Amino acid sequence: MHDRTAELSHRHCERANPPRLRILGVRVDDVTLPEAVDRIRAWARAGEGRLHHVVTVNPEFIIAARRDPAFRATLEAADLATADGVGVILAARLLGRPLRGRVTGVDLVEALAAAQDPALHLFLLGAGPGIAERAAAELTRRYPRCHIAGTWSGSPRPEDAPEILARLRAARPTALLVAFGHPAQDLWIAQHQRELAACGIIIGMGIGGTLDYLAGAVPRPPAPVRRLGLEWLYRLIRQPWRWRRQLALPLFAALVLRERLRRLG
Repeated sequence: MHDRTAELSHRHCERANPPRLRILGVRVDDVTLPEAVDRIRAWARAGEGRLHHVVTVNPEFIIAARRDPAFRATLEAADLATADGVGVILAARLLGRPLRGRVTGVDLVEALAAAQDPALHLFLLGAGPGIAERAAAELTRRYPRCHIAGTWSGSPRPEDAPEILARLRAARPTALLVAFGHPAQDLWIAQHQRELAACGIIIGMGIGGTLDYLAGAVPRPPAPVRRLGLEWLYRLIRQPWRWRRQLALPLFAALVLRERLRRLG
């Protein structure tokens, strides 16, 4: 166990400052899924007295950040910003700075649970009533030594904050996974960083619709669809009410293409 801890700490130090690039002005870190997991586990094991904010950046995040200075500042201040979304991967390649891998919120949560690290005590916050509990049951079924410290639906509404913080103080998790949707989830984590750290939380991460997938409330796209990066199309077919959100994708593509042409010309 000591050797493994030393190895994680050494690998964490080696990647203390991962390569970074900017997609339309928004920062993205060039990390692979195993590297992201190792960094998070190292933070949890170090037990530092502050919260490390992890964000998973997709094209919708980037478009929202261009319109919302507070959200943009939150992404910029995060301790780790992974590339979630094939659009970010393609944009980086088109702009001459290819990323080594894609790290989605779903994959990261599953990998952290699969690590079954005793330093990781997960609290699942958000999604609809009963969804977090079902997601927790699925994670513990698949990974029996994964420690779920607690669950609650909650919301980013200010009136819910006292109840959330009271539950977190009682549960004492080390990792808080927040499914409020963007940009609310990451703005909420940033707003409450000090209170969360006082609850013993070391990692805070917005995870979007991850709990819905884990709970089976929303089917996850088949592996071939995910490999092709067509999750957005799969979700749109199954949930056509999402079409307004998908308008960010053609705008993102147009802006990336314009940036590409600007650099060439």
